[in-house]
Amino acid sequence: MKNEKIKNKVLVVAAHPDDEVLGCGGAIARHSVEGDEVWVLILSEGFMARKGEFAKERKKGLKILRKSAKKASKTLGVGRLILKDFPDNKFDSVALLDIIQSIESVMSEFKPNIVYTHDYSDVNIDHRRVAEAVESATRPMKHSLVNQVLAFEVPSSSEWNFAKRSFFRANVFIDIKNQINKKVTALEHYSSEIRNFPHPRSIDYVRALAIVRGGQSGFIAAEGFSLIYKRE
Repeated sequence: MKNEKIKNKVLVVAAHPDDEVLGCGGAIARHSVEGDEVWVLILSEGFMARKGEFAKERKKGLKILRKSAKKASKTLGVGRLILKDFPDNKFDSVALLDIIQSIESVMSEFKPNIVYTHDYSDVNIDHRRVAEAVESATRPMKHSLVNQVLAFEVPSSSEWNFAKRSFFRANVFIDIKNQINKKVTALEHYSSEIRNFPHPRSIDYVRALAIVRGGQSGFIAAEGFSLIYKRE
């Protein structure tokens, strides 16, 4: 009897719509192509903190952003997208336990063995709170199925933490040479979030960062991650 390859169950926990693509869109696409099941949990509605002209039509903008998230997930091959409504850029006003329990609820249903999420050093408060919540939700308990937790970087957040002593350090690299175009296509669905170069949330920057991470690891294009823990 032949041994069948065990299919990975991958959970991506992101604070805002587009974080999942910026942070690990290439990895998501690769997991999908390789037959792994991927769920994406986005915790914030990602829009209500906006000010100015765009914020005048908040309900319309929120609807557009959620539609963008669905299109991006479809492009990357995500099996299920879960959208929550925690307040944008106000995660510090929410009980950490509420965020943890929201993540645990999805984990209990899905039972992932690989989890991707934000890095603790990000300048964005929502990102830091999600990283903290995921740490709690993925504690390596006796019956836990999670054997790997990886933190991703988010352009315009991970590299702008100038005053912090800690910063994002990539020590795990995933080859996305065959997925970089799909990542860019997914990001283009978030037209309201994309900026022009030299802004780090631009298509040119995302491609350049993939080349840099590739150069650091011997690939044509790569995504870099910080290993939170790995259990064999």
